[in-house]
Amino acid sequence: MAVVKYQSARIYDEVVNGLVTEISYLCRTGTDLVLNAKDMDIYDIFKIPLFRGFTLKMQEELLDKLEYTIDRYPKGMTIIRQGTSCNALHVLLEGKLNVDVTDVSGNIVRVEVIQAPRTFATPHIFAEKNQFPATFTVEEDVSLLRVAKADFFSLMHSMPQLLHNFLCVSTSCNRCTMTRLRVLSFRGIRSRYIYYLLDHLKDGSDVVEMEHNQVQLAEYFGVTRPALSKEINKLVDSGFIKISRGKVRILNKQALTCML
Repeated sequence: MAVVKYQSARIYDEVVNGLVTEISYLCRTGTDLVLNAKDMDIYDIFKIPLFRGFTLKMQEELLDKLEYTIDRYPKGMTIIRQGTSCNALHVLLEGKLNVDVTDVSGNIVRVEVIQAPRTFATPHIFAEKNQFPATFTVEEDVSLLRVAKADFFSLMHSMPQLLHNFLCVSTSCNRCTMTRLRVLSFRGIRSRYIYYLLDHLKDGSDVVEMEHNQVQLAEYFGVTRPALSKEINKLVDSGFIKISRGKVRILNKQALTCML
């Protein structure tokens, strides 16, 4: 069973009085609203790397032990600010979040847009300096599941598969951080773009499916969109790459590698 918290008494009253129809099968227990886990597609968490590899029995055990809250947030709302303490596991069940980082110069850089279902900032829960590395703002209405740090730690202690997955996720997140730092270590825009392409190129493929559009990519690189577009066009005109519908085909990988 999931305790669902709301951001205002108005929403709470509307749900209690049956004025909100998007959530069904609610009952009131004390001052909380209780919702059957399946009604929130809670089983979607098992699509997330942190909870993958669980047998049906393990899934039932996890949901039986799991103590969590689910909060809803509307589009445009900033739900977490960079530098605030991270004291819980955060799982995005529904919607999208914009992830922005403020650099030392005060510039806001769009790092990515994350889409449900997925966890975020997971390794920071147990870090010595457990602060969120970015600001998270709602792009599409969000349902966010939280598990308190102590409860999550107890779960990992009792479920080896969860501990194994947590270590794998933490390693993956560290790799993403190193990739970002590596990108920014290149001084030229062209070099940053080429490195990004080659880093996202899967083994045995010559096509990169872009995670960012040009506006987001320019923010990620810390450059202007026109400047990035100019360099991309040069690579296209020179026959090194071909772009079509959010995909970049590498036509001359060796030449691109030599440009780094």
